[in-house]
Amino acid sequence: MQLEQKYLALIQEAQQRGMTEAEVENIRLCFQTLSLAAAIDRDCAALLAPHGLSEGRFVMLFLLDATADGLAPNELAERAGVTRATVTGLLDGLERARLIERHAAAGDRRAQRIRLTPEGSEVAKRVFEAHGRWIAGLFGTLAPEEQRQFAALLRKVARNTGGRPS
Repeated sequence: MQLEQKYLALIQEAQQRGMTEAEVENIRLCFQTLSLAAAIDRDCAALLAPHGLSEGRFVMLFLLDATADGLAPNELAERAGVTRATVTGLLDGLERARLIERHAAAGDRRAQRIRLTPEGSEVAKRVFEAHGRWIAGLFGTLAPEEQRQFAALLRKVARNTGGRPS
């Protein structure tokens, strides 16, 4: 995997500062992981862009597609793990694209329910199918045992971060 110039420079600096070969290789592994994540993000954005979607908009469509009655903006924010302000911006864009509609909730006209339009439902289904196949294909060249090993290794490394392994 080709590393970005900034990572190569940092590896060279680590070597010049006398870090052990094992430490330098661990740094290289970290930069390879970051490079892979960036490549996946770029590919994801490129696959969603022709549909006028960002990853955030895609998540909103996916969540809304899973419910017939729609969801309140605060429910969307909670399920997506983002702020209400972020959801508002995502929904504004989806509404401009005519993929969602805002409706007053039954019994409380101040509360909103967000629902997919028929076009939004079609886009959600079409994009999710293609996106799901793409995501599954990323690790499709790994044998099942390799996939289990990779997942275990990711969990092991994640324990060294502030995040929780999943």
